[in-house]
Amino acid sequence: MATGSSFQDLSLQFYRGASTIGIVVRLTCEAIWSHLQPMFMAEPKSDTWKNIAQRYFELWNLPNCIGSIDGKHIRVKCFNNTGSTYFNYKGYFSMVLMAVADADGCFTVIDVGEFGRNSDGAVFRKSVIGQLLKQGKLNVPDPTPLPRDTNVELFPHYLVGDEAFPLLSYLMRPYPKRVLTDAKRIFNFRLSRGRKSVECAFGMLISKFRVFERPISCNEECAVNVIKAACILNNFIRNREGKFYDSTDFKTCDILPVLADGSELDDTIGGSPAVRLRNRLGNYFLQPEGAIPIQWKYAGVL
Repeated sequence: MATGSSFQDLSLQFYRGASTIGIVVRLTCEAIWSHLQPMFMAEPKSDTWKNIAQRYFELWNLPNCIGSIDGKHIRVKCFNNTGSTYFNYKGYFSMVLMAVADADGCFTVIDVGEFGRNSDGAVFRKSVIGQLLKQGKLNVPDPTPLPRDTNVELFPHYLVGDEAFPLLSYLMRPYPKRVLTDAKRIFNFRLSRGRKSVECAFGMLISKFRVFERPISCNEECAVNVIKAACILNNFIRNREGKFYDSTDFKTCDILPVLADGSELDDTIGGSPAVRLRNRLGNYFLQPEGAIPIQWKYAGVL
């Protein structure tokens, strides 16, 4: 649908009834999804996740990361008999697109249709993605040692999300901004390099499909179909005509500067297993095998 085009506008343009236009849009979106999803957003296998993790390390220097996750509020007209269910904290009606993206900004797993009033964390917990991860049914690879790490202890594969998401062994989130040390600031910076891939995916989606420039005006089922079709078409276009990112090719740091506050992250005692894993990953970023030059400038150490 072009910008400013409702079903009524399209019915006048193509000399068909508005209800007929609605049926055509719904059936077309369903056909796009059913035919392209097996090729461009198939259920990830263990090898798929491993390839994504390798690509994440090459591009964004983030080890064992299998994707970035975030929620996108898609504007919709208030659906019939839904009241304020879809009214979000930003002040408009929306349906949430929860998505995982790979290192190049392609969607790997999506969940569409949750109420706009719910937070990203709540949507994640209720989503198919969150449930499958919790149950260990998303074919996530077994833990492996971090690249070049002298400590051969295994580390799980994980997603990265922002502060709205819970900290879990399979989901890393930043440290709270109110209590940042140099070490925590460096960790947050390194995490943000990987997390931006899903933001880029959303940006490309919105810029490609002008239907998202105004509230989607149809029923709930049709809105879900439109969003799913746009996501799979985004992957189709990205794979066929897109330009993938080039590796940053950072060299490891042989000589490490001393952190101004002498901070380090305790990954041995206290806290939940997820907290200790996050601290361990943060310490890895401070070691020669895991550090990159740009992080010291970001933290103000150099």
